[in-house]
Amino acid sequence: MGRDARPQQRTARRQGKAGQHLGDHRMSRKSARRMSRQESRAASAGAIVPADAAADRGAVVDAFSFGDPEPVLDRRQLLDMIECPHNGRWYEPPISRDGLARSFRVSPHHSSAIIFKRNLLTGAFVPNPYLSRSTFEKLVQDYLVFGDCYAVVVRSLAGTVLRLDYTPAKYTRRGVVPGTFFYVPGFQKETPFKPGSVVQLMQSDVNQEIYGVPEYISALQAALLNEAATLFRRKYYLNGAHAGYIMWASGDMDAGDVAKLKEAMKGSKGPGNFRSLFFHTPGGTSGKDSGLKIIPIAEAGAKDEFIGIKGATQADIMAAHRVPPQLLGIVPAQGSAFGNPTDATAMFNRNELRPLRRAFLDLNAAIGVEAVVFEAEVEPANAA
Repeated sequence: MGRDARPQQRTARRQGKAGQHLGDHRMSRKSARRMSRQESRAASAGAIVPADAAADRGAVVDAFSFGDPEPVLDRRQLLDMIECPHNGRWYEPPISRDGLARSFRVSPHHSSAIIFKRNLLTGAFVPNPYLSRSTFEKLVQDYLVFGDCYAVVVRSLAGTVLRLDYTPAKYTRRGVVPGTFFYVPGFQKETPFKPGSVVQLMQSDVNQEIYGVPEYISALQAALLNEAATLFRRKYYLNGAHAGYIMWASGDMDAGDVAKLKEAMKGSKGPGNFRSLFFHTPGGTSGKDSGLKIIPIAEAGAKDEFIGIKGATQADIMAAHRVPPQLLGIVPAQGSAFGNPTDATAMFNRNELRPLRRAFLDLNAAIGVEAVVFEAEVEPANAA
């Protein structure tokens, strides 16, 4: 029995060693694949040389990273690839309509530029039996905020156009079947429009041709940063947890005087404003000058940062809307000027309002009547 078992044991040991070698070979292959991925990630992060390799050359490198590399085209590109998804009945917009509606008042420069364009177009509009001024104003505002607007054609029994009504672009969805639209107010029951009764005007987009995209999207991050800076500044003033300055009293002072000074400092500022600190070193300052010193902190740096953020974001927003600053009530910086507002208005009418007027004149061709009528343009005599 013992002699018969020995060959089997030797065979098992040989098989075990072979399996171990095979496992080591597989592990080495897996390790090689992991190393190649690590090397690839290191190459994308800047090909940092390991410390051991650097030590061989007589130098030691201590490297650290603030985060993983971020690609220029990230996961948001997937949304552009699928364009506008649909549920079998209507398409969903490529950009959240609720988000665009909430961002309308995110910055005074952003909303003011949109309202300024809306007021100029509405002021030049001529009301008529087909389209009222209030309905046209709603269409223009939706067109500027969401990138498209929807007019509902009301026809008589004979099929002639009676008037144009308005449906909010925030809740209007384009149907999968051409010519169909739906009114989808949140979680409520959707309402289909009569096929062919809704006319859509939209700004063009490079990724899809179903919904319009507003032209200010490139500056939306700047508008959000402007709002964040304002909110942070409000909290900075309201929290009352920061110090306005430090009053440093050195040398020997009477205890009653120190108490009175503290009470005076407490009563000088109301709640929620800058709070100051009192610091007293009774033993003096080791031969240095003694007395009272005021050390301002926090305010200067925070003020400069706030003004810088507000100025940079304002420039981005104004560039996206292309509205002259003097037409929005912006005060020029000290020592500078914006130029003649009359010339700026004439240039703005020529370059910005004319294309907007022509976009809404397309509504007349879609319904077959002149519902959109504007006053005749008058060029200023001194306009360039």
